[in-house]
Amino acid sequence: TEAVLQQRLRQAALDAGVTMIAPETVFLSADTVLGRDVTIEPYVVFGPGVTVEANAVIHSFSHLTETHIGEGALIGPFARLRPGARIGKGAKIGNFVEVKQAEFADGAKANHLAYI
Repeated sequence: TEAVLQQRLRQAALDAGVTMIAPETVFLSADTVLGRDVTIEPYVVFGPGVTVEANAVIHSFSHLTETHIGEGALIGPFARLRPGARIGKGAKIGNFVEVKQAEFADGAKANHLAYI
């Protein structure tokens, strides 16, 4: 069942060095790739095709689908990364920012309330 799959995916991520503040509220896809020392806050949803590199932080209530997040990036809270979003190393996607088919360079910032 879905609950069993989610439990296994969460445990595998935790065993690989990912920090989840409230694991039972995080939903992963079978193909989610999470780097070492990634931090995931409560109520984050990973759709298919998501890669998160090491040391990134995904803040609460973010939803990610078919996106690549660079090392050390900060995402959310309440961020929506849609297909084709590529977030560079150390970039910041703030609260209520939605990104689709766009690339953020290393260190770039979108602080809040934007559709890109």
